[in-house]
Amino acid sequence: MRSLVLLFLALSLYGQRRPLIVISVDGLDHRYLRDADKLGLKIPTLRKMMKQGEFSGGLIGAVPTITWPSHTTLITGVAPREHGILGNRRAASNTGDYYWMADMLKVKTLWHATRKAGLKSAAITWPVTVNADIDFNLPEYFRGREGGSMDYISVFEKATPGLVEKIEKFDPSFKQQWVDDRTRKVACVYLLKNEKPDLILLHFVDLDAVAHEAGPFEKEANHTLEVTDRYIAEIVAAAPKDAVIAVVGDHGFERVDRDLNVAEFAKGMQVGMLGGLLTTNDAAVAAKLRESGKLGREVPLEEVRRFVPGADMVAAFEPKRNEGFAMKPGKELYVPPYEKGNHGWWPGLADYRAAMVMSGKGVKRGTSPAVPMESVAARWAEILGVKLER
Repeated sequence: MRSLVLLFLALSLYGQRRPLIVISVDGLDHRYLRDADKLGLKIPTLRKMMKQGEFSGGLIGAVPTITWPSHTTLITGVAPREHGILGNRRAASNTGDYYWMADMLKVKTLWHATRKAGLKSAAITWPVTVNADIDFNLPEYFRGREGGSMDYISVFEKATPGLVEKIEKFDPSFKQQWVDDRTRKVACVYLLKNEKPDLILLHFVDLDAVAHEAGPFEKEANHTLEVTDRYIAEIVAAAPKDAVIAVVGDHGFERVDRDLNVAEFAKGMQVGMLGGLLTTNDAAVAAKLRESGKLGREVPLEEVRRFVPGADMVAAFEPKRNEGFAMKPGKELYVPPYEKGNHGWWPGLADYRAAMVMSGKGVKRGTSPAVPMESVAARWAEILGVKLER
């Protein structure tokens, strides 16, 4: 009887199975899509997806809200404290290098589930994929960077053997000094037309790089998203008719006008930092911080522990909007920001969410509320007809 039930479930999953193309646009704050008219964005492909598919109120991030942990949360369904990718780089005490290797993961991912189901997967500059069990892999790996671009030779060295040569033959323009979003798009179109994987994980990076430099929602970032929209159009055109396409951000983005220099502001106080918050375990210090007028919202402790279970503190504070926290020598209370735009803020910050829109076979048209980023992997597994292991 049990074997018949398992067979029925397997057949049910197979009947619902659809190819899935995940397009992560690094730094795609949900306000780019929600406020597209206000921003004057020429993004016809994304607008069509929003109209014909499911447009989410956004993805509420997990701590920390930065690129590599967030991408890993998207495909595992668990927070960084569980999947083990705690930052883009490891701690200085642990080499300080990037979390390059897939064997650094503490849990299984969508590509593991895809392989176990006998399906094929592909990844294009997706974080934490070097030596991953992915059939067609151009991992995120670099020795040199130029904005959002990665040096071609490094990616070539870590790619699935023979894959780069096949893409070059398909489109000779793929071979250039830097792997940028245009060449990432070329690789994705090649895979769709020739290898036909069941799962594609594509990481576009250029928007994030420009938003750091020029600020989010500025003309430079808006133009980059418009170019990205054209790349997405080519991918949609090459996709199987029964595919589901999910366009997501990995974190929100905020303009930064200045940083509060915590080294000067909290001199002599017992303070710490957690997920973009200034924290303290001292009730007297907490009172001084409240009275200072220099900080933003005091985050309720129940909210802190919802995102970071077991967090132990007396009080926690966000910076004021469009300000950050910095640790600088000297006596300046405020210092210029390192970049005009940034992320890594507390995920409870109002309107600070990643975007998500999905369209394709079986996706119901309409809007949906904001959801935790951890909830996405289970939905994607259902689309693929696979079981995500915990």
